[in-house]
Amino acid sequence: MPKLPRISGEDAVKVFMRLGFYVTRQKGSHVVMRRDNKGCVIPEHKELALGTLRSAIRQAGLTVEEFVEAYSDK
Repeated sequence: MPKLPRISGEDAVKVFMRLGFYVTRQKGSHVVMRRDNKGCVIPEHKELALGTLRSAIRQAGLTVEEFVEAYSDK
């Protein structure tokens, strides 16, 4: 399993958008994203905790490998 990168919430939103997700709404610092029937909530913090990022990836129905690959394909 590849190691999750230490990224900001803003960068995480960009990676999810690259994977086909779109922003449905935002309340405060929490961005809600959707794709088909899957969704995830991403806090826009300067640095996401790895557990928080892993949880968002799981909510979205993705694997860590898919996320890391999309992140490294900047």
